[in-house]
Amino acid sequence: MTLVRGLLDRLLLLAAVVAGGLVPGFIAQYRQRLGGRLDQARLDLAPWQKLADQYHHGDLHELIQYHLSSPDPTFHAEGGLIQSLLAAVQQLQQAADALHTSLIRQVGYLMLHADPGLTRATFSDWVPTFALSTEGVLFALLFGFGVWLLFQALWWLIARVAAGASRGAATRAAR
Repeated sequence: MTLVRGLLDRLLLLAAVVAGGLVPGFIAQYRQRLGGRLDQARLDLAPWQKLADQYHHGDLHELIQYHLSSPDPTFHAEGGLIQSLLAAVQQLQQAADALHTSLIRQVGYLMLHADPGLTRATFSDWVPTFALSTEGVLFALLFGFGVWLLFQALWWLIARVAAGASRGAATRAAR
């Protein structure tokens, strides 16, 4: 059993280090895709910003309110559209800003706030790359060590439970 545990132990550590080294490359590709979406959203909002510049002293919110307060249903719907475009640009900009920090913060942000559609699209076109930067290698080693520690703790816990169960069975059989 010790040989099996030792082999699993080493293989898991190696796989976890490699997986941890691939994370920075995935984040870079996710960030690129996010940047493309942000650029497109800004392009979609640009004509409305020009109208706001021309008729509302550059205030896009004033243009939105003007559209929303209109009794014309089409004009009113345009106000909602402009509002949703502005919200999308702001949300994408916040995400882009959050992904221009340290690697640990980027991972934390993506674990809590990743866009599922963007994550799926990035993963489907993902080209695995191993990060050779200091931060990337350090992250890979720490990730591998964390997964290895988790494996060690689970193995220890399972061994203790199994030993307790076999002792309990032996005690019951002795009675």
